[in-house]
Amino acid sequence: MTTYLRDSRELDLASYVRPGDTVAWGQACAEPLTLTEILAEQRQRLGGIRCFTGISSSPAVCREHCDYLSFTSYTAAGANRALAQASALDILPVHYSKLPLVHVDVIFLSLPPRRPDGFFGLGLGADYIASLLQQARVVIAEVNDQVPDLSCDVRLAESDLDVIVAVSRSPAEYPAPTPRAVEDAVARHVAGLVPEGATIQLGIGSMPSAVARRLRGHRDLGVHSGMITDAVADLIEAGVVTGARKGVDRGLVVTGFLMGTQRLIKLAASGEAITLRDTRYTHDPAVLAAQTRLIAINSATEVDLSGQANTETAAGQYIGAVGGAVDFARAASLPIVALPSTAGDASRIVARLSGPATLGRADIGVVVTEYGIADLRGLTVAQRRERMLAISHPDHRNALAAAAVSDRPEGASS
Repeated sequence: MTTYLRDSRELDLASYVRPGDTVAWGQACAEPLTLTEILAEQRQRLGGIRCFTGISSSPAVCREHCDYLSFTSYTAAGANRALAQASALDILPVHYSKLPLVHVDVIFLSLPPRRPDGFFGLGLGADYIASLLQQARVVIAEVNDQVPDLSCDVRLAESDLDVIVAVSRSPAEYPAPTPRAVEDAVARHVAGLVPEGATIQLGIGSMPSAVARRLRGHRDLGVHSGMITDAVADLIEAGVVTGARKGVDRGLVVTGFLMGTQRLIKLAASGEAITLRDTRYTHDPAVLAAQTRLIAINSATEVDLSGQANTETAAGQYIGAVGGAVDFARAASLPIVALPSTAGDASRIVARLSGPATLGRADIGVVVTEYGIADLRGLTVAQRRERMLAISHPDHRNALAAAAVSDRPEGASS
């Protein structure tokens, strides 16, 4: 039987959460902020809880709460960055398509009010949470009258929920970072690679946002992505994104979750053009392969001269994720990695990666910096090296070329 609580202060998590349980919750705009705050407040008497957290803005996700909570995530974005810097975040290095396989015991949800038919929608995110619901022992939902009911192919009956807590508060918001001039220069090159009527996937960060700004002159673009930001809202409002030429889900923007501000949330709530799907759909290889001219646009912390990319670490610190970059790159008609050529005084085009090769050199089609486009398709290692040197920062080219020569097997020619 479902328990209803009109006051969140009445919720005693110890009645539902056992010591050693793994608790997961929706991420970004779909995070149930009241429930994660209660978890932090009651953590001491819960006896040690594992938390699987995605991108979070909750103050509950912090180093001070690691006395009784331990944190695991696929990413170091959002509030997880501080945990990673304090060596308090255990990273799950898996492709995004595999996140539905994570083991959980308890799920926290942020849901909109009940529909007239008696069912609940998933609010602002379906993502991997929709899949994990099937294995959770306990499902606790905050039903928030400020969360809109977006189009989604998943619906929940009252019997699917063990506890319903009434809340009223604004969803978490994620303002888009303002692209720098160098990112805009990179974005100009990327925009020229996107044909009219293509379906695009955009990753997280200021680089994909810069690309979206440069796509405003395009027509009939489609979107199929793990998440969307305010940058996609801009393109929808400008009439650029219509989905009119999509081979799958024509006319729809398909995403796993929202990661933006009230502007994006209100736009998504104003019609059915934006639809939520769970990760098993958004990252399904067959679904991706069926998209019309799918262009996957992601960034990286560094790319080496053979074309493999590290999207996870920088200067020995975990800052990114494996994410869906590989899932999309392997299905896309054109996988693009876009990045400025330097970070401070350091080159981001490198002779050897300093971290993991998240994207193998066989997975990347094109690498773009402010200095141009390196189309690596069909090229040998030696040819790739020359293309990558050409888009590196001029101040670093000689050193990179020398390092590349010293790295060659004895007797190898250029």
